[in-house]
Amino acid sequence: MALSEQTKQQIQQAYRDMLAGKQVRARYGQRLMIAEIARYMGDITDNDGQRTSPPSACVVEAGTGTGKTLAYLIAAIPVAKALNKTLVISTATVALQDQIVLKDLPDLKKHSKLDINWTLAKGRGRYLCMSRLEGRLHDEGNGDSDTMPLFLLDAPGKEEPGTRAFFEEMLASYGARKWDGDRDHWPEQIPDDIWRQVTTDHRQCTNRHCSYFDSCAFFEARKDLDAADIVVANHDLVLADLALGGGAILPEPENALFIFDEAHHLPDKALNHFAASISLNSTRSWLKQLSQMLVKMQPHLSPGTQGAKTLERISEAAREVDLVVTRVYEYCEHNITWEFNDERRSAQWRYPEGQLPDAMAELAAEARIASANFSRHLGALAEELQGAFDERKTHDIDRETAESWYPVIGSFHSRSEEQLRLWAAWCEETKSPPPARWTVRQRWDHGEDITLYSSPVLADDLLHTRLWSRAYGSVLTSATLTALGKFDRLRSRAGLPEDARYLVVPSSFRYQQMATVEVPAMKAMPTDDGFLEELIGRLPTLWQGETATLVLFTSRRQMHQVRDALAGDYPGLIITQDDMAKGEVLRQHCARVDEGRPSVLFGVASFAEGIDLPGKYLHHVVITRLPFSVPDDPIDASLAEWVTQRGGNPFMEITVPEASIKLVQAVGRLLRTEEDTGRVTILDRRIVARRYGQLLLDSLPPFRRVIEY
Repeated sequence: MALSEQTKQQIQQAYRDMLAGKQVRARYGQRLMIAEIARYMGDITDNDGQRTSPPSACVVEAGTGTGKTLAYLIAAIPVAKALNKTLVISTATVALQDQIVLKDLPDLKKHSKLDINWTLAKGRGRYLCMSRLEGRLHDEGNGDSDTMPLFLLDAPGKEEPGTRAFFEEMLASYGARKWDGDRDHWPEQIPDDIWRQVTTDHRQCTNRHCSYFDSCAFFEARKDLDAADIVVANHDLVLADLALGGGAILPEPENALFIFDEAHHLPDKALNHFAASISLNSTRSWLKQLSQMLVKMQPHLSPGTQGAKTLERISEAAREVDLVVTRVYEYCEHNITWEFNDERRSAQWRYPEGQLPDAMAELAAEARIASANFSRHLGALAEELQGAFDERKTHDIDRETAESWYPVIGSFHSRSEEQLRLWAAWCEETKSPPPARWTVRQRWDHGEDITLYSSPVLADDLLHTRLWSRAYGSVLTSATLTALGKFDRLRSRAGLPEDARYLVVPSSFRYQQMATVEVPAMKAMPTDDGFLEELIGRLPTLWQGETATLVLFTSRRQMHQVRDALAGDYPGLIITQDDMAKGEVLRQHCARVDEGRPSVLFGVASFAEGIDLPGKYLHHVVITRLPFSVPDDPIDASLAEWVTQRGGNPFMEITVPEASIKLVQAVGRLLRTEEDTGRVTILDRRIVARRYGQLLLDSLPPFRRVIEY
């Protein structure tokens, strides 16, 4: 559909209105991005709403200061409405998701004449399940369904997560509509182990049959999904929907225009989503819990009924799974060379080329058959229980029993399917590139476990088959999509279509005037024994006279060693990202700067990408070591092995491009607005002493360079 004059006018007018309303100047890069996205979407051809042009994507790298969120919103919204497609915006982080929903979209609606509505989409696991909460309180003998409303009369203060009073406070807040049941909107962070007790998944949820369906937080949040012009989701939710076939949670890909912000995370997110694992001793413990649960459930099912027979089959199948899991554990324990050391209480073994020894392959095949049988019977019992909700039919199981046991069996069924995924992945014939398959043995004071893992090493086929080939259109954007100045890494890892188009938007920053990148003379390389000592001696001279410094490490251990060596001499100066929650670390840092006191932040990878400290809050970024990947990562090792077999150089094809992206992200912490200034210091002399170093240096923004020799 070529862009109509009306759609073009809408885009141009919306941009003019936004600039006038926000009282800001047009940015050259932003205008380029708007034009490219609109042109791309206009070039898609269709017939009766179905795309007829080949799969394609629009990939735009736009650095800090471009205003890329506004650019893609203004370009895509009028086109999506003209095409009668839902615009799905997917982010990698909750912070950006909330920014788009709470700030960017309201701003756009306020200042432009665009008639839009939107909704936020999150997975079921982000929402409170009232049925689980009731069960949690009932289990403690502190209430039941008849007395639940009494708690709504209370007005408790803040309570410690996990206590009865905490759950009562949660119920009171939800009942009084002070809280919408969204985990991310609770005033304090709720620990994972506590939250799991009061949320659910699709296997445990009884949907319309639940007595709390009309007041369900998840379904309340979903009501606006079908009618929304714009759905703001995240990468994990998009991938979960695609795994279910697409259209189960979000609009069908064929009827959606996708925008992936922070798109550099998408390939790794896809790998995580399609990976599988099973912890062997934990599985055996879990099977014992199931056995105890089946004994409790048995009196509720009449002898001779289908449900009672299925219960017996589950019990028998669980024993088969337990036997084969025990044999797998014994095999791993005695046939793998485990190398532990004093510092780490875990050891790892990776199967080269993903090939399992014959004996292990036979055990995996047995485990797959046993697990498939087990999972099938659990699914059958879940269906039996679900059938009891249909009041139009007579059933062997009464509704009260079904309501009590359906979530329990659903939970076991869900976990059995997760285990089956691992065994199925271990039994698949290896493809090119072969999957990564590995085992990890962990030891604790009172026990140990062995965990089996499987993961694809590239997400290209997964994303191409499930997403790019089906989506009506897709836009990918981020500040870091190129590696060493090229899109090759993203193209191969994300399996982008042949017809994809690529654009690097020029930055509005005047890098030469705003900042320097400095490489001081160092006697030791990071791989030398004397580097740590030299680093400890050098850092105080680097932060001297600075008000706000960020020191980035590639190793937590080294970060703590440096902190321990220096903190005593510089009290009240250094904060590490491990000292407290991330938000509190940043708050304390900013508070010190506001008070006129110097502050030095120590951080690792997550601080190299995920923090925003504009203006006076950051003047100096110190990079202690080039961010090369950990050599023992099994997925990277498997990919490197495959590249080597094909005659390639994994260091130059994988390690250096990845380090380039991470380095650009780390350097990107310094300049957040057009008024910022400062300097970057790189203490790793390999950036000037090694051949690949020049490639890394040239991939950075064009700062003024100060290199000591």
